[in-house]
Amino acid sequence: MHFQKLSISDPKDLIFGHAPHPVTTRRGLVLGAGRVYPELNFTLPPMEVSEATLSEVKSHYQQIVTEALRRALELHAPGLVFEFETLLEMTMTPRIGVELVELMNGLCEDAFQKHGLRTEIRLTPNDTRDFDRPPRMRTSRHLDSMFELFERGAQAGGDLLSIESTGGKEVHDDALLMCDVKGVTFALAVLGVRDMRFLWKRIVEIAKSTKRIAGGDTACGFGNTAMVLAEKGFIPKIFAALVRVISVVRTLVAVEEGAMGPDKDCGYEGPYLKAIAGIPISMEGKTAACAHSSPVGNVAAACADLWSNESVQNVKLLGGFAPTVYFEQLEYDARFMNRALHDGLGTARKVQELLVESDSHLDPQAFVIAPRNVIDIAGEMVKARTHLEAARRGALRALDLIEAAVKEGSLLSNEQEREWIPRLRDELQEIPDEESAFVEMMLPVVDQAKMIPAEYGL
Repeated sequence: MHFQKLSISDPKDLIFGHAPHPVTTRRGLVLGAGRVYPELNFTLPPMEVSEATLSEVKSHYQQIVTEALRRALELHAPGLVFEFETLLEMTMTPRIGVELVELMNGLCEDAFQKHGLRTEIRLTPNDTRDFDRPPRMRTSRHLDSMFELFERGAQAGGDLLSIESTGGKEVHDDALLMCDVKGVTFALAVLGVRDMRFLWKRIVEIAKSTKRIAGGDTACGFGNTAMVLAEKGFIPKIFAALVRVISVVRTLVAVEEGAMGPDKDCGYEGPYLKAIAGIPISMEGKTAACAHSSPVGNVAAACADLWSNESVQNVKLLGGFAPTVYFEQLEYDARFMNRALHDGLGTARKVQELLVESDSHLDPQAFVIAPRNVIDIAGEMVKARTHLEAARRGALRALDLIEAAVKEGSLLSNEQEREWIPRLRDELQEIPDEESAFVEMMLPVVDQAKMIPAEYGL
């Protein structure tokens, strides 16, 4: 573990709009220095993406950004971030992604020059490596196009570089469905950590060479998959909460390799990164309902520096096209939080408390991202010598806090959920702190028809 102490040790200081290490973008957005900004996430309606449809694709992105900029000016917004999550075809053929970045960046620059509106583009290529079966994380034929999009897209105007990386997912998916906490830990704290080192070393190099900002990663494909399964009743919510905690160690590696934040929104491990590393973070909550339900709609805002939605299609609603509508919702939420910050930390901390208290007693997944519990669990993690030990320590501490809250009646739970606590604790306690011993334990039971150990340096 690179981090041996917390950057934030008081839950009251793990608050929206403030981070120990703010980030300044090239157009002057200062993230984490006393203001929350919206981050709009958007995508195309159902349609083919190809050379034949490229003109129509560009029209959609031009409309999305133009309309959001117009509404931002009407609402007197001081700034915003556009997150461009590429679709498969845009990463496989980097030229398409680059042309779209150029288009959107031109619109943002025009708004900046004419109106002083500060905006940036977060460029998030999708991780195409798992289109190989089994995935080839270091030798994939798709790696060159991914890195090409990062580099040329950064040069074209993508200021914040991020990705939802998938290292370890081929093991994690099966472990998740079986509620196998050892398998989840192996996927995240061994395979995921190793892959993050490989991937983020290169992304940080690209950010430095193009004078851009290495933002961060997200365990969306792990933690949010668990959350969605738990919402549908397929796995216990307590198990999903542990997945969220364990995912922290793999996402933290991006920061260890040089990412500066803000991390990407949709993994919800951001509060831990902010507490441990002090970086600004992006979070999503109630306005992510366009893509998935969650139990963390308000508590997720408690320490956000960018407040985001989830990927919303460019479809027509009664109030206008969906991305513009969602931007307006995000801007009003940000305006409310900024008003609280303007009135002083006392007011802001009261708002933080209300956001936390409205969610954190109703679901263990909300409970583990409440600032007081984040600080407690993260404090255990930074005592560890290795990422594996940190994952184990954090998960065990989370279980202790969940169990205590359930017993005192401050966390809603049922008997069926509670029965998982001793089982999960026993399995976690069987995990050794040393990676080599854990690898020796797990490799014989992992389906190696789905996972190639050499792709993780094993």
